Amino acid sequence: MKKTTLLAAAVSAAMAAPAAAQEVTLGLGYSDYHRETAENGALFAAEYLHTPFYEKGRLSARFGGTLQVVETGDVFAGIGISGLIDLNNDWFIETSVMPGAYHESSPENDLGSAFEIRSLLAVGKRFQNGKAVSLAISHKSNASTADENPGVNSLTLRWHIPLGS
Repeated sequence: MKKTTLLAAAVSAAMAAPAAAQEVTLGLGYSDYHRETAENGALFAAEYLHTPFYEKGRLSARFGGTLQVVETGDVFAGIGISGLIDLNNDWFIETSVMPGAYHESSPENDLGSAFEIRSLLAVGKRFQNGKAVSLAISHKSNASTADENPGVNSLTLRWHIPLGS
């Protein structure tokens, strides 16, 4: 009887834990540039996150890429690493660092160089079907690798869509 109970508990726990897989994340938000003369605007973001290369307990790490377009015409594309911490009740914390290329639409939205680094912190909730929603705060800057480093902050509501099974 005890073995059956232990087996049932183990199977239930395994089914309750979210399976880490590849996913696409789509987001809508707003970008606020630090320069007073810059033009702020709505943001669309698409992200691809690969299957984790590291998993231990509630922590996982994986490679990913992002493409962000601001309504003003500013574009950022980056690749890097994303970390995920699974919390109780299907909540999670996600963080990532993705260096990449930035192209501004006007001199006012110049961030100092074509090389910029996007850092992100998000809190989210995963649903039973594997999809999730998160709210992310991100920052792009060149980490003072250029003479100017005004930066831009964004707040984004994101929809996570798992790929495959």
